[in-house]
Amino acid sequence: MRYESTQQAMEALKKLQQTQKAYDHVLGVLYLDATTAAPGDTWEGRGKTMEIMSQITYDLLADPQNGELLSYLEEHARELDPQTKREAEVLGKNYRQLQRIPAEEYVAYSVLLNDAQNVWKKAKKEDDFPSFAPYLEKIVDYNRKFAGYYNPNVPPYDALLNEYEEGMCMETLDRFFRELRESLVPLIARVKAAEQIDDSFLHKHYPVEVQRKFSDYLMEVMGMDRSHCGIAETEHPYTTNFNNKDVRITTHYYEDNLVSSMFSVIHEGGHALYELGADDRYNYTALSGGVSMGIHESQSRFYENIIGRSPAFAHAIFPKVKEFFPEQLEGVEEEDFYRAINKAEPSLIRIEADELTYTLHIMVRYEIEKQLIAGTLAVCHVPREWKRLYREYLGVEVPNDTLGCLQDSHWSGGSFGYFPSYALGSAYGAQMLVKMQEDLGDIWADVARGDLSKVTGWLREHIHRHASFYKPGELFRSVCGEFDPKFYTDYLTEKYTRLYRL
Repeated sequence: MRYESTQQAMEALKKLQQTQKAYDHVLGVLYLDATTAAPGDTWEGRGKTMEIMSQITYDLLADPQNGELLSYLEEHARELDPQTKREAEVLGKNYRQLQRIPAEEYVAYSVLLNDAQNVWKKAKKEDDFPSFAPYLEKIVDYNRKFAGYYNPNVPPYDALLNEYEEGMCMETLDRFFRELRESLVPLIARVKAAEQIDDSFLHKHYPVEVQRKFSDYLMEVMGMDRSHCGIAETEHPYTTNFNNKDVRITTHYYEDNLVSSMFSVIHEGGHALYELGADDRYNYTALSGGVSMGIHESQSRFYENIIGRSPAFAHAIFPKVKEFFPEQLEGVEEEDFYRAINKAEPSLIRIEADELTYTLHIMVRYEIEKQLIAGTLAVCHVPREWKRLYREYLGVEVPNDTLGCLQDSHWSGGSFGYFPSYALGSAYGAQMLVKMQEDLGDIWADVARGDLSKVTGWLREHIHRHASFYKPGELFRSVCGEFDPKFYTDYLTEKYTRLYRL
């Protein structure tokens, strides 16, 4: 198509993005329904819908006319405002990547993920990794192939890492994780040798119906507008967003574990606040939503751990927690509660891991993903390698695959390269805390009153409102300067030295 003016091309770009976002909305609702409300044996019909929708969305972006549009905008970049220029840049990257993927592979992969989610859920429940293994093999093969389409000039896993954290590579992550191990492993050993914290009262019977009310309360304390953010229940907690006025979080309740859902709600709430805080100007564009999973996880982990596990937050919510669960917490004092929710102990389940040992869970997944994508580890050997690494890194024995390599939903959803974002996000958040306190002074007096408005306001101003306008590295450096994981290791060292009276 021949464009008569830059304005005409900009209108075409706007229409393309709005159409894309409309389809993304439909697919997002379909996924939300599949994981929260749909009956268990409905995946087959949904797969057919996914097949058709995937073909439509592929054809929409891969249309050669879009290549002409994006080339025109690139040639006239000086005439574009900064936002439109960035939109064209992001869309151009997506277009070039998709152009390299054959349509039949793109569609088949979407159908595979739909089927794999259903099989994984059943396999996890029945401790049946062999039933999931053939699907995982295909997913790994597709990801290795797609990595070549994304960027054939770098190792496949580096290409996948870039899809979640632009600019990230194995060399950087190997160095990052090495620094964490050198600081945290000795600290964990000292904590293990110290007098252990009693958290048995957190594992009494906590009725789900009361936990649901507790979740509503936590969302209220976090300042989440319930007219724009809903909560549902699913096997594995996650957040999905359709725009900055419609965000959904999910959780999973266990009647013998109060803090599992408590911290998943706070964690997913952090994701939701990021999405809800984006500027309206980015809705229905390629810049809507958080800029990377590392930055996204910095927000969720910030609220979950730095705020949610702080003495100030424990002080703010403890009276209400006792009000919800008077029998279970009879005789428990605020200090007991604070120490219990921060107990550090190597464990099996990542999403329930304490703040100190959590990164070791990520390292296990990182090492396995590197091997799978490199082709040096066969899928059938994943359970064995998982057990070996958990024994080596955390000193725990994995009794079965339900509590082992089947615990996460990420691989069934094709998310290879995602897991390191959790560790990066935790480290980003610790550095953000230092900068926040430099700017605001004492934030903890407000938190102790249950007022997070100052904290959220700072994050909204510096992180949330920008959506994906900046690249992740640019955004982080503009707020905090150069990334330094020492902020994170210093934060954990100070906190756990004090907590365990080392």
